[in-house]
Amino acid sequence: MGEIVLSHVHKKFGPITVIEDVSLDIKDGEFVVFVGPSGCGKSTLLRLITGLEELTGGQIIIDGRDATYEKPSSRGLAMVFQSYALFPHISVRDNIGFGLRIAGEPKSEIKKKVDNAAQTLGMQDLLDRKPRELSGGQQQRVAIGRAIVRNPTAFLFDEPLSNLDAALRVQMRIELVRLHEKLKTTMVFVTHDQVEAMTMADRIVVLQEGNVEQFDTPIQLYDHPRNKFVAGFIGSPKMNFVEAKPAPDGKVELIDGTMIHVPTLKPEAMSAKMTLGIRPEHIEYSHESGDWKGTIIVEEQLGSDAFLYVEVPNVGMVTVRAVGERDYHGGETIYLSLPGVSCHVFGANDERLN
Repeated sequence: MGEIVLSHVHKKFGPITVIEDVSLDIKDGEFVVFVGPSGCGKSTLLRLITGLEELTGGQIIIDGRDATYEKPSSRGLAMVFQSYALFPHISVRDNIGFGLRIAGEPKSEIKKKVDNAAQTLGMQDLLDRKPRELSGGQQQRVAIGRAIVRNPTAFLFDEPLSNLDAALRVQMRIELVRLHEKLKTTMVFVTHDQVEAMTMADRIVVLQEGNVEQFDTPIQLYDHPRNKFVAGFIGSPKMNFVEAKPAPDGKVELIDGTMIHVPTLKPEAMSAKMTLGIRPEHIEYSHESGDWKGTIIVEEQLGSDAFLYVEVPNVGMVTVRAVGERDYHGGETIYLSLPGVSCHVFGANDERLN
């Protein structure tokens, strides 16, 4: 069992509140990612779970027992940090088994556990090497192997991929997902990269200034963000936002006078001041006609996608994601259309209305 329950957890450093009344239920065997901008409290929340930081208030239950005041070593958790923290003068085998040796386990048992961990991670041929003879991705696997041999209740990862280059990050993401499927152990992963969060998690905790904005599956966060912050944080490129207000016949009037019918928005839910949001990939574009006429200021051609940054009069800069597009270039005129079924509407308090 690896269920982790946080009940009304909060943390202060002096007069500064960094975690404010957080309650979460992380299920046994679940892969949960904490994501948010720098300084939102995600690493602090992870350290509270491990016991590396003391709570100011609230309760932490691990595997059905109250672990609020337990020492880190008694919580049955294994943590992998951003820094690999390997001993450079000893072999990979000894690095993986170091904690077991300190705990006084028999040599035969250590060898068995290290060999099993190496097989799980595909590192059998690396056990006799020194850390300096390994790539960054291989060193991170050694750090993960050191956690695996402890057979923990849950694995906690604090931005473990941030020191790797782009290609290795993608490779390690895949390896971590496969490792989770193989071990079926609870994993909690901290990152500031929402792409990592979306591609790895069963559920995502979106944090802002010590508060949980939404705790949901990746698809729910993308399709049904609870508020404007979540809508803008999840998705790449980020969602476009335009000021709006109610209009006759249940329509929404944008700041430039454009009228949009949003079928999922009920007239009684509208507020005097609203914001309409639409993702770059949901905007339709053409050379002939549309809701907006704009000028392409910048074209970012990625091959599979083209990101078009369009200046629309009285609206501002609008980002369009054009899949496989080759026919639109900087300086050209483009027409944009906003399908109402793909629009999100937020009220004056930034909460979702539709």
